[in-house]
Amino acid sequence: MKQRTKVLWMSAGVLALAGALLLPRSGPDDAAAPESGARPPAAPAAGAVPPAVPVPTPVPAGVTPSPSAGEARAKDAELEALAASLREKYGAKLEEPYIQIRMLEELMRYFQQRYPDRWREELLAFLKQSFPERYDALEAMLRNRVDYEKWVRDNDTYLRGLDEAQRRAATWDARNRLFGKEAAERIWAGELRNQAMADTLRSLDATDGTLEQKLSTYKQRLQEIHGENADAYLARHQQEAMNRFLDLDSIQAELGGMAPEERSRNLRAVRREMGLDEEALKRWDALDQRRDARWDAGARYMAERQALSQELSGEALEAKLAELRTRYFGDEAETIAHEEASGFLRFERPRQWGRN
Repeated sequence: MKQRTKVLWMSAGVLALAGALLLPRSGPDDAAAPESGARPPAAPAAGAVPPAVPVPTPVPAGVTPSPSAGEARAKDAELEALAASLREKYGAKLEEPYIQIRMLEELMRYFQQRYPDRWREELLAFLKQSFPERYDALEAMLRNRVDYEKWVRDNDTYLRGLDEAQRRAATWDARNRLFGKEAAERIWAGELRNQAMADTLRSLDATDGTLEQKLSTYKQRLQEIHGENADAYLARHQQEAMNRFLDLDSIQAELGGMAPEERSRNLRAVRREMGLDEEALKRWDALDQRRDARWDAGARYMAERQALSQELSGEALEAKLAELRTRYFGDEAETIAHEEASGFLRFERPRQWGRN
């Protein structure tokens, strides 16, 4: 009998030890931690079963745990705020394909950042909840947008092997097929306008005609391309529109062949046609005069610099060049010295009339 009792006590002790090893370790603030030298806990009665240790149920791969009630409320509040912001920003014009694409691309970035593995499902659920009256159109637009992105990615190598005209034709063929011709042209209306303007400038540069004639054609094409928004476009893009015309090689060549007074009159005419008022024109006149004076000084400086380089070298040359730069450029002399030390000679650049 004593022997049997002893075996039972030993078995129960082993079970108690095994249960203790499965329990999480107590932290340093655990009030139940035994003090050093304290009496060990009494062994359980013979045949007692250690308490069960809860084991977390593993989450299957690909399954996201359900959020807590607090997390769900926070998510709902964030999405409601997002929906309100989008309605204010896009709602009045949401029937327009270009506006739909802009909103969807904003939502794609938002949901891809937060739910990279299921962003599309989350985005569609958001659209159904927040824009139910436009859900079908937005869902179709999203599908076309994703398919177009995939087409561009899959055909990148092929497109790179085409010339500009072929690449443009292939791209528009894909857009028309995926979105429909009318929707595609409205989505990429800005690109069409820019391309039409680039074609116009290329044509102007390649054809004969005076600066005045080309300026008239340029202004007419701006009106045709931008329609009733032409004046507003010029008001926002005066400098860009002016520079694109002045940058034409044929225009620069013609300006370079003019006498200073004639060149000044023609530059003024270009700026006036781009919408600049009288005060702005006066400021440009003054800037042109300062630029002319600087380039005249630069030409004289370069001639003297060349003569000194043939006569002197080393420290003697550097000392003379420093004096020369100070005489011609004053406070700017040090900047020009640094440029020349790096191998850049600003007055060897070609003069761009109306631009530098």
